[in-house]
Amino acid sequence: MSWITDVEGVLAGHAHDMEALTGCTVVLVPEGAVVGVDVRGSAPGTRETDLMRPGNLVEKAHAIVLSGGSAYGLDAASGVMEYLEEKGCGFNTAHGVVPIVGAAVIYDLDIGNPRRRPDRLMGRQACENAAAGPVQEGNVGAGVGATVGKAMGPAYAMKGGLGTASARITLPDGQEAVVAALAVVNALGDVVDPVGGGVLAGAYDRTARRFLGSPGVAGAAGGAASVPGPVKGMAGGNTTVAVVATDVILDKEGANKVAAMAHDGLARAIVPAHTMFDGDTVFCLSTGRRRLYGDRAADITAVGALAAQVVAEAIVRAVRAADAAGGYPSVSSVNRA
Repeated sequence: MSWITDVEGVLAGHAHDMEALTGCTVVLVPEGAVVGVDVRGSAPGTRETDLMRPGNLVEKAHAIVLSGGSAYGLDAASGVMEYLEEKGCGFNTAHGVVPIVGAAVIYDLDIGNPRRRPDRLMGRQACENAAAGPVQEGNVGAGVGATVGKAMGPAYAMKGGLGTASARITLPDGQEAVVAALAVVNALGDVVDPVGGGVLAGAYDRTARRFLGSPGVAGAAGGAASVPGPVKGMAGGNTTVAVVATDVILDKEGANKVAAMAHDGLARAIVPAHTMFDGDTVFCLSTGRRRLYGDRAADITAVGALAAQVVAEAIVRAVRAADAAGGYPSVSSVNRA
């Protein structure tokens, strides 16, 4: 097993409301990490992403929050800021530290209780639960209310979730560097096998017990969906969000490039991705504890290539670890049927 916490200095924690079917997940880097971001979906809900782009003053973030609750869920980041301030972690100013906390949300108001959303207290609880070591996957944290395969409408959707993965690079001196990812999968499209292309979770006819094939999936198979095309009016109802972390030294521009390359993994595992109805966002954190090849371009390329790989793996693990909930079947429940 592998997790985002395989990167030294990175902690992860969840908090959720299983009755309301919503939650949040925090990736903590109390010592700070060089940060980058790439937003490619057209319906995002984010915080501090402008700060993370090259050319802006602050280079490091201290936490990334992934949350349910749509835009309401951005409130969870306030609790994370309070927690980090109490620990003395943040950007130093003349009047105290200011923790830099990025965030991205998914829309899960269509499952569970839409009036109960992640808030400041839940964000703080996720911090208190944060630790190194194994990270629980599936219906946890921000993955509790995630669903996938909604291109054909909610009647055909399946349960999404949260997944994590890591990979290692052997350094010239024999040591290892780590590239890891954590993803919350709440996609309009289907989750597919990045290698074979077969649908793992997506628009599913529960009566006929077969996948319908969302746009792009059906076309690739040479067939056509047996139900009307994409449902209109679904803007903001989806989004896959991820955090990539590495101990390889990256500058801010390099972290942004790695975040961009990591989207390749999202597109390998979700079809279609980056739609007008998704807010797909990937953050990148570099703790800067390992020097790779000593060539900036080569380092960014190597980390970015692995970032795409671990994001795709985390997405697959998210749906495979998910359990049926809120009336939505999961990969495991469909396979048992």
